[in-house]
Amino acid sequence: MRTLTWFFDLDNTLHDASHAIFPAININMNACIARVLGEAGLPADADAVNAARLAYWQRYGATLLGMVKHHQVRQEDFLREAHCFDNLAAMIRAERGLARLLKRLPGRKILLTNAPRRYAHEVIRHLGLHRHFAKHIPVESMRVHRQLRPKPSRLMLRKLIAKERTSARRCILVEDTVGTLKGAKALGLRTAWVTQYLAAHPDLQQRAGPLTSSRLSKRPAYVDVKVKSVRQLTDYLHRLR
Repeated sequence: MRTLTWFFDLDNTLHDASHAIFPAININMNACIARVLGEAGLPADADAVNAARLAYWQRYGATLLGMVKHHQVRQEDFLREAHCFDNLAAMIRAERGLARLLKRLPGRKILLTNAPRRYAHEVIRHLGLHRHFAKHIPVESMRVHRQLRPKPSRLMLRKLIAKERTSARRCILVEDTVGTLKGAKALGLRTAWVTQYLAAHPDLQQRAGPLTSSRLSKRPAYVDVKVKSVRQLTDYLHRLR
C-alpha cells in the first residue's frame, strides 16, 4: 500500500486564528488597502475597504491575489504588512496534544497554507509541530506557470500532487475552508473539514452573519469527514484511507 500524504491547512485548522490573529490581519490589510485605493483616487472609506477585502477573499480565496491582480501590489509587500504583529506568540491559541496526533497519523504530513512562509514557520515552531511536517508550502510557493495560484486553485493542487509523485486518492486535505475542500474532492482527494474555530471567523461573520450550530452540523457531500478538532482524525482513519 502506498504511503498516505496529508496536506494540513494552518490557520483555524491547527490553531485558533479567529481569536486574535485574523482580526489583527484584517486591520493590517485594511490599512494597506486604504492606502492603495486612496493613491489610485478610489473610495477608501472603511466600508469600501472592507468590501474590497471581502470581495477579493471570496472571489480568489485570498485577498492577496485580488490586490496583485487589480492593483499591481507587490506580493511580498502586502504579505509583510498584513502579517506584522507586535507579539505573535501571545496571540496564538491551540489545543494540547497536536504533536501526538500528528505522530499517530500514518503517512507524510505537508503544511499547505495561504499564509506567508515566515509567519507559518513562526506559528508551527511555537506550537512545537515543525518536526512532524516533511515540508512547508506557503502562499509564496503556490505558483503555476509563474502565476500565483493559492488555495482553492485546482491547478495548484494538481501540480502539487504530481510533484509529490503520488496520486490524488492517496492524499488527504485537512481544512477549515469548504470551498477548498470542494475543489480537492473534485480532483479525487479525501477531505476532512475542521469546524471548531469557524463560528468566530471575523470575515465569515461579516459576509454571512454568525454561523449557527445548524449550519456547521451539516456535512457537505464533498466532505468525507467532518470533525470539530484535528485531534479526532484518528477516529475516522477508516473513512480517509
